[in-house]
Amino acid sequence: MRDITYSTIIEPFRIHSVEPMRMTSRSERAERLAEAGRNLFGLHVDDVLIDLLTDSGTGAMSNEQWAAIQRGNEGYAGAPSWYRFRDSVRELFPFEHLLPTHQGRAAEKILFGVVGGPGKVVPNNTHFDTTRANVEFSGAEAVDLVIPEGHEPRNRHPFKGNLDVAALDQLLASRAPDVPLVMVTITNNSGGGQPVSLANLRATREVCDKYGKPLFLDACRFAENAWFIKTREEGYADKPVADIVRELAALADGMTMSAKKDPLGNIGGWLAMNDDALAEECRTMGILTEGFPTYGGLAGRDLDAIAVGLREAVDEDYLRYRIRSTSYLGEALEKAGVPVVVPFGGHAIFIDARELLPHLPPLQYPGHALACALYVEGGVRSCEIGTVMFGMGTDGVERPAPMDLVRLAIPRRTYTQSHIDYTIEVVTHVAKHAEEIGGLRMVTQPKRLRHFTATFEPV
Repeated sequence: MRDITYSTIIEPFRIHSVEPMRMTSRSERAERLAEAGRNLFGLHVDDVLIDLLTDSGTGAMSNEQWAAIQRGNEGYAGAPSWYRFRDSVRELFPFEHLLPTHQGRAAEKILFGVVGGPGKVVPNNTHFDTTRANVEFSGAEAVDLVIPEGHEPRNRHPFKGNLDVAALDQLLASRAPDVPLVMVTITNNSGGGQPVSLANLRATREVCDKYGKPLFLDACRFAENAWFIKTREEGYADKPVADIVRELAALADGMTMSAKKDPLGNIGGWLAMNDDALAEECRTMGILTEGFPTYGGLAGRDLDAIAVGLREAVDEDYLRYRIRSTSYLGEALEKAGVPVVVPFGGHAIFIDARELLPHLPPLQYPGHALACALYVEGGVRSCEIGTVMFGMGTDGVERPAPMDLVRLAIPRRTYTQSHIDYTIEVVTHVAKHAEEIGGLRMVTQPKRLRHFTATFEPV
């Protein structure tokens, strides 16, 4: 018989350790949500059935990663774990200087603490929450320059994360002295987990060279982005994912990384660059805030786990399963009539709450209202990516975000297909009763990153 491709998605791993889940009732969940100020970040994880709040640090580690943890060496300086971590990173990202950090936002804080400041402007395809916060905390301005298709949830452009190169050229033509670097986020989380093409990154590189500006990657989901290049961009179908990653890295001058995403770690990150002088300033800042440069706020065992996770992240059997299982959720919701961002991203499916709840104006937070309903009705915890997260400007004026989305972020190697089938049932049920969902008003909020701790009440 000839080889055939079967349609059933199977996980390319076996499960040999499980964590029990506590089943909850609707009334109990409604009570827990009220106690948390209607903020899903305030829930106890034991009160959540399917936790799709984030894919950051929530994945399951492999047996090889657990074995690597046993090899972890906790020497303060120059431990073997550091060298294994360094070599694994440089197999994919061969930058001259590598500074480990306890997570991605620490790398952002160090970088923008050095290059940012009042009067500076940092362009990006789309800054995510902590990136924007760290840019703005330094006094700089964060400018989003995603292509117009990136703001259109129903547009099926294959690389909706692309940076608008013409807009970047225009910005640099008028404000080049104010721009310390250009950043590109792969994949573009805020815009629905959408990838960036190599052609777009090359064009961005050309504009950066024209004005003498360094190009940095926010590369948290580099492997998923590389898989989309392999499957969507002409000329890359036969190229190994690891080689595509190296081609992405070769176009950049540096990077920030949260190792809690594609590198399959539960904690960790790094900052890397080629510029010697910038690296020295960042290293000094890192010693002040993270620790000695060969551990950077991480235990040796964590460095070893990341070293193994990086190799597993570019395994093509794993990536095929990862992307296909995410699209399985998206296809089912789209078939059921739930408005979702297309094409589907790699790490999450994004529901267009503004389209699903047209009776709620953006300043009544349709995304957050929908996320609360998903939890109460089925115990599914998700995350609003919209006006709650991005609506407050640096001038203190609240405005609608470009889109109001609800992100169903799928932890890596954690849930089975039956968990996803249950999630489909919950979302479909809530969508059928969308007109019953009421708006929310914000009661309390911090000055920055308000979505983490703000509290709400019904309108």
